[in-house]
Amino acid sequence: MKWLTTVLFAALLLLQYRLWLSGDGVHEVWRLRSAVAAQRAENSRLSERNLRLAAEVHDLKQGYAALEERARTDLGMVAANETFYQVVPPKPAAGHAPPEPAAPATPVQRTAAVH
Repeated sequence: MKWLTTVLFAALLLLQYRLWLSGDGVHEVWRLRSAVAAQRAENSRLSERNLRLAAEVHDLKQGYAALEERARTDLGMVAANETFYQVVPPKPAAGHAPPEPAAPATPVQRTAAVH
């Protein structure tokens, strides 16, 4: 009877070793669970991005407003019935000191007037 208890105890120790310390034990399960959670978060982020892109594609295919907005902002296009005006900041007068070099340059403003 004593040898049976010893064998059962040794089997219990062997199983506990495999459960807690081996490469495919509890630590691997915890690592896989965290990897699955990270992948689900990434999938959720990508699904939201795909929905936004699908809505943009639908707008570009169905309506001219989104297409016109894209053409104006990305390509600088002006419609046929519009006049393009470019506003340039004035240059300093000859007697005035030049502006400070650390000041950021003012952007060129683009406006279009509808006739």
